[in-house]
Amino acid sequence: MSILRDHRAPTVRILAAAAAGAVLLSACGEGDAGQDGPQAAGDFEDTTIEHALGEAVIEEQPERVVTLGQGSAETAIALGVVPVGMEEYEWGADETGHLPWIHEEVTEQGEELPELFTGGTELDVEAILELEPDVILAPWSGITQEQYDVLSDIAPTVAYPELPWTITWEEQIHTVSEVLGHEDRADELIADIEQEFDDAAQPEWEEHTFSFVYNDGPGTLGVFFEDEQRVAMVRKLGLTVDPVVGEMDEYEVEGTDSAMIGLENADMLEDSDLIFTWYSDDANREEIEGQDLYSSIPAIEDGAVVAPQDNSLVTASSIITPLTVPWVIERYEPLIEEAVENID
Repeated sequence: MSILRDHRAPTVRILAAAAAGAVLLSACGEGDAGQDGPQAAGDFEDTTIEHALGEAVIEEQPERVVTLGQGSAETAIALGVVPVGMEEYEWGADETGHLPWIHEEVTEQGEELPELFTGGTELDVEAILELEPDVILAPWSGITQEQYDVLSDIAPTVAYPELPWTITWEEQIHTVSEVLGHEDRADELIADIEQEFDDAAQPEWEEHTFSFVYNDGPGTLGVFFEDEQRVAMVRKLGLTVDPVVGEMDEYEVEGTDSAMIGLENADMLEDSDLIFTWYSDDANREEIEGQDLYSSIPAIEDGAVVAPQDNSLVTASSIITPLTVPWVIERYEPLIEEAVENID
């Protein structure tokens, strides 16, 4: 049931993509040299993005954008740049295979939906190569050095600043905006998101503490840290992270912004007024809540739990972007209100 971002080393299908990508990119550059782009008059300035796996040098405003990981596609779309391709994310996708907030916005813009390809441990390099990208955005992803070395031969590739899956949502918006030549709009997008949260926040919720937990099956118990995006989403709506979360560093799982404290330490959450989590279905919920140590957590016992089983909502509530925030708020708040009423 876990949708933790996984940074463990994948087995990449490396083919001859590196060499082929370099040849293809060179050919495309020669063929397009005389065409006018959106800012061909010289407004776009060369941009170099240094990151954990190398650096990306972008010399022309990208038009054909490919995204990996999460969140970058949403920011690009909000900037009016619909990716030609993006990593598929089946958890929460609609019948077309696209995440519903992306489907809705792209359709509203009258644009074609991005092509979807396999990512993660089975990254489909051939599919990315066929898309002929000008840039590959992966600032919030788990791509490895091995994958990056292949991708950067296809197009300039932007990876994460330090560790996989740990960029802040604000930094991601700034990074994507800069790469696409719209850095002047980054602060505007961030301000719009902050305003969405401010308008929705409930001041009376500030007195209530919460922990956002997850499991990797029976006997496990993990807790997300304060700045992890799904926790930040809840904080922005007015709730307060239980101070005990700041005492869990010894249990940290690198690359997940979380601590795996284990079910044996469930009593660490005894002062959390609310528990946030998710379940894949009714059977999964029954299995996890049927564990004595888990069910003895006061908030669980009282029913002061926010635990959506709609995969789309679970996914959207873990990503702070210009498209997900308004989509989540209208669906999340009723669940929080119900849980607050059950606080003992």
